[in-house]
Amino acid sequence: MADDEVVEVAALHLAVCRRFGRAVQSAHGRWDRRSPCEEWDARGVLEHVIGFHDVLVLRPLDLKPDRPRDDPQARWQLTYEALTVAVESGRAAQRDEYRSMPNLTRDVLVHTWDLARAVGADDRLDQAWCRRLYDGLPADPRALSLSGMFSVPVAVSDESDAQTKLLARLGRDPSWRSETS
Repeated sequence: MADDEVVEVAALHLAVCRRFGRAVQSAHGRWDRRSPCEEWDARGVLEHVIGFHDVLVLRPLDLKPDRPRDDPQARWQLTYEALTVAVESGRAAQRDEYRSMPNLTRDVLVHTWDLARAVGADDRLDQAWCRRLYDGLPADPRALSLSGMFSVPVAVSDESDAQTKLLARLGRDPSWRSETS
């Protein structure tokens, strides 16, 4: 990646992580609610996002924070602060893992929707971010589901907005609602 592209990717990732943080703040007291990810409740979504940041970015840079077990919001805030150090210091850009940052960013954005939907919070995502990340997906709509990491794409109208198309392509039902919302 060229230097200006690295800066742009890093800025987008931190912006998406800030948006995820707003969903985390909205989840207070609702961590046990089911999410669109069948295997996780709201807390599971949060822990998954924290975990992949630990493995891909923070541990390799020796920046994994010491987080309290019983405070999900503090857990995310400490993770976000460590990510900010990794990105703003330029240390993250020096790692091979940085090349996977667009995929990591896409996952955080989609999990923002998962968490917000689970807890009945604002689940609107930035359309430009969705368009950019959708455009970066493999040409074959089933390629990601064949990896076993994503569900089969959900059919939506060609006229759907970028958020709906991105979610559907990644196997999310854009009309999914928590039974408690």
